[in-house]
Amino acid sequence: MQVGLSVELISFTPDPESLVAEAARLCYKKEGMSLTSGARNLNEDAKLLEDLFKAGHLSPFEHASFTFYVEGVSRALSHQLVRHRIASYTQRSQRYIKEDNFDYVVPEYIDKDPELKNIFIDSMEYAQEKYKHLISLGVKPEDARFVLPNACATKLIITMNARALFNFFKERLCKRAQWEIRNLAEEMYNLVYNVAPNIFKFAGPDCKLGDCKQGSRSCKKEGK
Repeated sequence: MQVGLSVELISFTPDPESLVAEAARLCYKKEGMSLTSGARNLNEDAKLLEDLFKAGHLSPFEHASFTFYVEGVSRALSHQLVRHRIASYTQRSQRYIKEDNFDYVVPEYIDKDPELKNIFIDSMEYAQEKYKHLISLGVKPEDARFVLPNACATKLIITMNARALFNFFKERLCKRAQWEIRNLAEEMYNLVYNVAPNIFKFAGPDCKLGDCKQGSRSCKKEGK
């Protein structure tokens, strides 16, 4: 069955903006942390976070982490995800869970064309038939899965700290990023921005933050 993207922010560091700001202040003051004592000046915290980002002093951002539950994405996407190494991933196993009736992701371009979509769905049904046949012949799921397509849907839990997310959003919110992982990045960005806008208001691709560094590969977006 065809499925679509679903992203949930299931956990994050409490009061992430204040924690990052206090971690930064700790570098320059003699006394200990005051995060849990007294009223905080949110405007001062916001200004400090902006100064940190602009100065490239990003290590304090590593103290804030965010965990997402992701459904309706393809194995093609999960192969791209692991290139972002400073993160923790837990993925639905194809060794221990049979894919007798696997869900799949249809590329946007194919989904818009009835003829192409019919060819695509036929391919999914063929792969499913051969997978079931191998299982019926006694082949273990860990070996039968070799006939499964990249379109096969998967589920993941992803944890990244804010600094890792800066890199993820820089690369994957770019117009040149592959469409599926860009859609995922957009959903993740919206979720973390809602809980920590002063951390993530500067996150994004080069064209948002300044000049595009893609050179001849630039998407030629206005303002680059």
